[in-house]
Parts: sequence; C-alpha cells; structure tokens
Amino acid sequence: MATLTQFLLPPKKRNPITDLLDQLDLDSGDRVPKQSGFVIMLLLSGVIATAGVLLDSTATVIGAMIIAPLGTPILGIAVGIVTGRARLVVASVLWVSGAVAAVVVIGAFFSLGVPSSVNLDANSQIAGRTSPQLMDLVAALATGVAGAFAMSRKDLSAVLPGVAIAISLVPPLAVIGVTLGQGDFDGAFGAFLLFFSNVVALIIAGAVVFTLAGYARDALAERSRRRRAYAIVAILTVLTAIPLALNTVVILSQAVWTARIQSAADDWLTEADGEVQGITWKSLRARIAVEAPGGQVPPVSALRDALAPDLPDFVEVDLNVTDGTVHPVVTTD
Repeated sequence: MATLTQFLLPPKKRNPITDLLDQLDLDSGDRVPKQSGFVIMLLLSGVIATAGVLLDSTATVIGAMIIAPLGTPILGIAVGIVTGRARLVVASVLWVSGAVAAVVVIGAFFSLGVPSSVNLDANSQIAGRTSPQLMDLVAALATGVAGAFAMSRKDLSAVLPGVAIAISLVPPLAVIGVTLGQGDFDGAFGAFLLFFSNVVALIIAGAVVFTLAGYARDALAERSRRRRAYAIVAILTVLTAIPLALNTVVILSQAVWTARIQSAADDWLTEADGEVQGITWKSLRARIAVEAPGGQVPPVSALRDALAPDLPDFVEVDLNVTDGTVHPVVTTD
C-alpha cells in the first residue's frame, strides 16, 4: 500500500496539509479575498449557467462550469472529515448550502421571463439534468478522484478546469431554479438528485484520496470523529445510489415501452395515412406526437386495446395530434 501511495502521490509532488487547507478552507488565512472571490465567481457562474440553460447553449453552460467555485467547499468537507476538523466541515456545508440557495434563486428569477408556451422538455440542457442515472454517480466519483488528486499534487493543477467541466454542479442548480419557477417540481427534484449525487461523490472521492495522501495522520486524536463522519458519508451514498438505480431501471424500461408504443401506433395509423413524429416521456406518462391529415385519426380505443397487453398498469399514454388536440389513450384512473 505504501508503494502504491508513493506512486500515486510522490512525496516531492505532494501538497503539504497547510497548503491544502489554505486552498479549501474559505474561513482561514486571507479570508476576505478568498470569500469575495468565491461569492463573485459563484454569482457569475449562476447567471451564466441559467442563461445557458434557457438558451439551450452547451457552450455557455460549459463556461459556467469552468468558473464555478463550488468544488472548493465540497472538497473542504472531505478534507475536514479526513483530518477531523469539525469546524471546517460545518463551515464548508454552510458555504455549499448558501451557494445552492443563491443559484436556485437566480434560476427561478430568470425563469419568470420564460413564456408559458415554451416546452421545457424540448430543452436539452434541462432534459439532460432532470433524469440522472447510476452512471452519473460513477462518473462523478471518477471526476472527484481526479479533482482530489489535482488538489493533493503540485503538478496536476492544470487538470482542474477539466474536472470543473466533468462534474456538474452549478448547471443542475440553475435547472432546479428554472423548473421550480415554471412549476415543474418533478424536474426540479431530478436536477437536485443529480446535484446531490455529485456532491456526495466528490466528498467520497476526496476523502479516499486525501486519506491515501496521508493527511489523516495529522489528526490521529480525532479518529473516532472521522469514523462517525465516514459512516455518515456511507449512509448518504446508499441513500443517493438507491434513487439513481431506480431511475436507471425506469429509463431502461422506458426504452422498451417506447419501442412497443411506436410499433402499436405505426400499425394503428396505417389506414389513416398518419405518422408518429416522436414519443416523449414525463415521469411515467408517454406522449405520442402524431401528424395526421386534417387531424383525423382512427378511433383511439383501437390504440388503447393494442397497447393494453404491452404496458404495465401504472404507465399512462397521451396522443398529441398536429392540429393541437390531445387524446388520453391509457390512464391509471
């Protein structure tokens, strides 16, 4: 283990604990410049992320990721756990909580200017952050390891912008604000789950890497406190992984159900010379977009009968025709 640790963190490249704490503890050292810099960059990244989300601009969202400073207090939680510094953990949690509230408020404020006719489900920046999967947690763990190594080694600071892009922190918060402002509470919960899973992954990865780096040796007297903190992190990991795993199962199931709905709808529209334009999902409700001449479609009951044996009872299906009419096909009522 010692050989592996020396290979991953050569002693000459290892940041001393004083330097690491100076970078990650916003309430120590030169406090005013660190805190003002954090607040300024957080607010700017929140505005940029919200603009990128509302404009459906990937480039703008990436810009927000690069300047977002949220990784600092999150990794501060990790190093506080490893070194047994309860004050650092509490202070970092408060900084993260304040950042969450600020960015959500920014997103909700700007969402007030979005017309009610805008379909948020068609926005890729929103759709991609409201339905997290278990692989999102895996990716966040790997990114967290990279970020913690970059903080632990003097020669890896160049990778930090890439880490900021790979881990999604501020954009999900902007999505939470936008969806809450539009009354989409399911979408807001999905975006919060993505953010929370990324935070937990960063803390876990940071705690593991900082322990391997030997920073825990400076706080042997706080071993029992660190054990309690590790137990809390483990519980948070389980609580995060369960809904992500369930959502992954739902997404995979939706892919199967989509194929069945597509096949049944194609057969149903054969005589009407209509065409299925697409199938979208909102939670467990499928929406079939259909283009039909004059808005004339075959009896909806025929489609309902065709879908009944292929879908579970808790799945609902609506039919959206190009003339603007909406027909409930399968309901749970």
